[in-house]
Amino acid sequence: MSPRLVVTVAGRSAVTDLGRARGPAFGLPVNGALDQYSARVANILVANDENAPIIEATAFDVAFVPDTDVLIAVTGASMEVTVDGCARPMWEPVPVVAGQEVRLASMTAGMRTYVAVHGSFDVPDLLGSCAPDTVIGFGTVLADGAAIALRARTAAPVNPYFGISLFHFGVDRPHFGDTAYVDVTDGPDIEEFAGTSRRLFDAPYRVSTQSDHIGLRMTGSLPERVRADEMISRGIPVGAIEVPPGDELLVLHRGRGVTAGYPVLAVATSTSLDALGQVRPEASVVFRGVTVDQAGRDARAWRERLDALRDRVATVYSCIGADDLVPLRPLERNLP
Repeated sequence: MSPRLVVTVAGRSAVTDLGRARGPAFGLPVNGALDQYSARVANILVANDENAPIIEATAFDVAFVPDTDVLIAVTGASMEVTVDGCARPMWEPVPVVAGQEVRLASMTAGMRTYVAVHGSFDVPDLLGSCAPDTVIGFGTVLADGAAIALRARTAAPVNPYFGISLFHFGVDRPHFGDTAYVDVTDGPDIEEFAGTSRRLFDAPYRVSTQSDHIGLRMTGSLPERVRADEMISRGIPVGAIEVPPGDELLVLHRGRGVTAGYPVLAVATSTSLDALGQVRPEASVVFRGVTVDQAGRDARAWRERLDALRDRVATVYSCIGADDLVPLRPLERNLP
């Protein structure tokens, strides 16, 4: 029988990856991990491809028991991580012996936690991605008692009986607080809001409980569109900030439809999408305007941090002789 992981507490979790890059060409949203940085770090720490399937746990506790030795990494929203009752660190590789229970509990900050297992999960995919799509009913959503097949058996590379992590890779950990700071560039329709567009930056917005992976609804001081004519539906980017009729601002995330017909006031930068993926209902969001050039520099710095981490991980695993744990090099990666 293939090695597997049995879910004892599913909470609200699913197996996902970085998203369905081919989806928009077929009218499907990209979906995938809402906090791409945390998801990528989790996979790097266990020497997986950054796009390998991982567990995304939203808000609630999760527990599972592997039937083979595994190496895991937990990143994202802050939770208490234990292995058979012993505390283990987030943002570091953690060896787990077959039969031990891994439990993630008491999320204290952020909204989504990620669990990567070296070798990853063997789950169905659609257009090259396992990312769940709630509209078409595709994906691997976890349930109590479910078993997820692992792609390979892998021995834990270090002594599992130490109470502290044997690795300290110095991962840059994002801060998850009650207020999220989100950088945005001007949207294509900003001129339609005339002198009111600056309201976006004047005061914080509050996230509605109606928010989800498709988009975040926010209340606050809304810019006013000066034109009254209808807009023709068109392609819309992830991160588009729309001002539909009514009393809410709408920020589209990775589960959004590929077309929409509301005016786009601004667009959240790719790095700020990670922060939006960790925002809780009732939290505050402060928007900050940046240029496209600055957004590009931030994205390159974001990429460089991940590359530097991958190099550190590769060096350590090579030094301990764990050659099967050396992460893939950039030219070997297949990222969406």
